[in-house]
Amino acid sequence: MLFDSQNTNLKLLKERAYNLRWAEVNKGIIPLTAADLDFPCDPQISEAIQAYAKDGYFNYGPSLGLPIFKEGLSHFFYQKRNVSISPQQVLPVDSAAFGIYLVCKSFLQPEDEAIIFDPVDFLFRYSIESVGAKAISFPIPPGTTQVNFQDLEAFISPKTKLICLCNPLNPTGKVFTKNELQSLASIAHKHQLIILSDEIWSDIIFDDTSFTSIASLDEEISNQTIIVTGFSKSYGLAGLRIGAVLTKNKNLFDQIVQHSLYQSTIHGVNILSQVAAATALDKSESWLKEFLQHLHKMRVLCVDELNRIDGFSCIAPEGCYVAFANISNTGMSSKEMQSFLLEKAKVAVVPGLKEWFGEGAEGYIRISFATSENILREAFEKINLAIKNYHPLTLSLIQ
Repeated sequence: MLFDSQNTNLKLLKERAYNLRWAEVNKGIIPLTAADLDFPCDPQISEAIQAYAKDGYFNYGPSLGLPIFKEGLSHFFYQKRNVSISPQQVLPVDSAAFGIYLVCKSFLQPEDEAIIFDPVDFLFRYSIESVGAKAISFPIPPGTTQVNFQDLEAFISPKTKLICLCNPLNPTGKVFTKNELQSLASIAHKHQLIILSDEIWSDIIFDDTSFTSIASLDEEISNQTIIVTGFSKSYGLAGLRIGAVLTKNKNLFDQIVQHSLYQSTIHGVNILSQVAAATALDKSESWLKEFLQHLHKMRVLCVDELNRIDGFSCIAPEGCYVAFANISNTGMSSKEMQSFLLEKAKVAVVPGLKEWFGEGAEGYIRISFATSENILREAFEKINLAIKNYHPLTLSLIQ
């Protein structure tokens, strides 16, 4: 099995897995933090990188990306997402995170406004504010309840230029239905707003849930949509820093290219990362299928264990390999619970702080379950023991 405990090389993870993970935590701590895999990528990706590198030629590539990458992603979106975008309007970027920033840089001026969800990954607010614009939060509580996007109109002003759609939604794991997206699309069209659709999690879908790209709804909304995606979540390529921005609208694409500075040779994505991503699209479907089967099992394990803990509750995510657990009934804040679990259980989690996810995340913690069953079970054994031994004085001891 590709995703059993024997395929989790803790020695290498402790040397290489940064961003609040194994290489950055103290010995004995299990990090269920950043959404990154505890497994190696598909061997075919490694082999493709080695095959390209063996001759030793690392010349400049095309400023707007390798044809094999652009064509591969264009084909993927046509076949898997029912979205027709020319390869010429696919721009490689050095991560989906930079893609989000680049779109904000291209279409927002100081004092403009952009709608973001709450809770949602901090990168949206960060990118908007980095270009001098203002992020307007639209609350979407955790869970699968239908969102009434008609309420969104109250958040739109003459300064609004952009709606940031994160689908599936990190950290809650909600996957928006076609009806919800049609409602959102009608509002965007009515107010002539660009939709930034972050679809990096779109391969990680559970149960009978299905993913719909908002750009697939109709020609009109496709021309108002800019898709951002990446290869870290589905294929374990976070360290290669490879993603893409793509849109059917050539005018929008040209503005993005202009702001990217790619044609000046100042910026651009390295060749090996594009080779890796193109290989993932072309050859790694069976690997991804097996990874999803493993994640299904880990999701059940994670949610069941969380709901057994006194004061915890967790709605199973429809997408993403993170669980967003409500811990408000424990009497602890998100930060207090994070500190408690780190100190007493030796398990690192992400607290639902405003700076990470927005005000709507308070009272929650986020746990990544993209790890082996043995590691996840050990983490919950430690959490259960710590909570079982918890009493009001414990909190004061760790502050």
